[in-house]
Amino acid sequence: MKSQKIVILGGGTAGWMAANMMAKSWADKAIEITVVESSSIGIIGVGEGSTPQFKGFMDYLGISEAQWMPACNATYKNGIRFIDWSTKTGFSSYFHPFPAQPDDYSAPAFFHNSFVRRKAIDVEGHPDHFFLATHLANTNKSPIAAQNFPFEINYGYHFDSSLLGEFLAREAEKRNVKHIDATISDVRKHVNGDIAALVTSQGVEIAGDIFVDCSGFKSLLLQQALDVGFESFGNNLFNDAAVVLATKQGDIIRSETQSVARKYGWSWHIPLTNRIGNGYVYSQRYCDRDQAETELRAALGLLDSDVEARHIKMKVGQVETHWKNNCIAVGLSQGFIEPLEATALHIVQETVQSFIECYQEAGFTDGNRDKHNHSIATRYQAIRDYIVAHYRVNSRTDTQYWLDNTNNNNLSRSLFNVLQTWVSGNNLSDELARQNIDQYYPSVSWHCLLAGYGVYPDQAQLKPGNALAKQYNIEKIEDYLRRCGLNFKAHRLELDALASTFHK
Repeated sequence: MKSQKIVILGGGTAGWMAANMMAKSWADKAIEITVVESSSIGIIGVGEGSTPQFKGFMDYLGISEAQWMPACNATYKNGIRFIDWSTKTGFSSYFHPFPAQPDDYSAPAFFHNSFVRRKAIDVEGHPDHFFLATHLANTNKSPIAAQNFPFEINYGYHFDSSLLGEFLAREAEKRNVKHIDATISDVRKHVNGDIAALVTSQGVEIAGDIFVDCSGFKSLLLQQALDVGFESFGNNLFNDAAVVLATKQGDIIRSETQSVARKYGWSWHIPLTNRIGNGYVYSQRYCDRDQAETELRAALGLLDSDVEARHIKMKVGQVETHWKNNCIAVGLSQGFIEPLEATALHIVQETVQSFIECYQEAGFTDGNRDKHNHSIATRYQAIRDYIVAHYRVNSRTDTQYWLDNTNNNNLSRSLFNVLQTWVSGNNLSDELARQNIDQYYPSVSWHCLLAGYGVYPDQAQLKPGNALAKQYNIEKIEDYLRRCGLNFKAHRLELDALASTFHK
């Protein structure tokens, strides 16, 4: 292949993730990678959470936890606890766990019980009794077991995304990625519509063969220069703004993200080693920024505090085409689904990986462009539907915001069939497999969501079950999970000390 130049516009986590993945994948190819970012333009940079796929990203780059976690004030994440999304008795909160191999013993009991409960039989159907990650979070333990623990554990992280971007920038430079600090004032195009070069405010042209748009919500390349349209998800995801505040970290660092339903949205609580990141995601159709900030401050006990709040506007949806001409969008420039399940970096990772595979399979041409666009658009739609389900099945009635979410019928056919399958008492796993969407969110995640909200027949309708219905003993399962949990470490690990042991 002839030599090529890839120009990434925008640093931040998305830009530097893309740079590292491409540099690693094409280390033996004649490909020059340059990241162009302006030090005068800030990034969103709030405390972030990840899915377990992010561990695979770091493992692929050969970066150990002892190297990157202390540098990014990172902590472990067993899953997400949802609080006050449901008003059903006994279902005021539930935990969405990341899976572990020991769950192979207990998860079948959860699937059985949730199926039987939907048949109006009185068995325990709450997901919190059945998963190791839930037990670890409840006891403030990390997902890191003793070395002789023989089972695989999946987990995510919490981290400071600004520090993570800086860390990944240093790693990329080790991989010979070039870095240019400049503000882009213009984009020059070829007659066929391809981007030819970025023009800096100093009049310098930065030419390339492939351009990666990581310029955030502005999307300077894909949406502005190439005039790609944007598909809003606003008709079924109402939230379009957030307010962010930090609070002090306590003596015990929790190993979970918390998502608490509020009057006009929900708040996140993400534990880092040095602070807790808090944010309130809300809809401007139902409250203004001052109302949102006041509600968050009240919940955190900061009404009289001088801690500064930051306000962020969100553009929820996806671009109509993720790869057009010689430009690929990555990160906020390609779309955004609100951070309820911490999918932002997961989508970045999947987008870059898809591009790398499609570009290389087609001989470093755009022959697989349609394949990439279909793959990423489908992923956005599947994740959107899972997030929409959180709002659609809520049972709150305290504000018009929640009532409108409950009565919102702007559902995709896919989501409608999933919910219909559940309430009809049919096999949800079969429906997810039929639609081929269990690759995005597996059956256990859908079961935890719907069971965790208490989407079951009313308590008064439940009938006693026979021995077959009650074949699983909850006490034995919980005892099994407790015994498994004895192998895991307390969450506050001395990561700095751990890191020093790896230094020569």
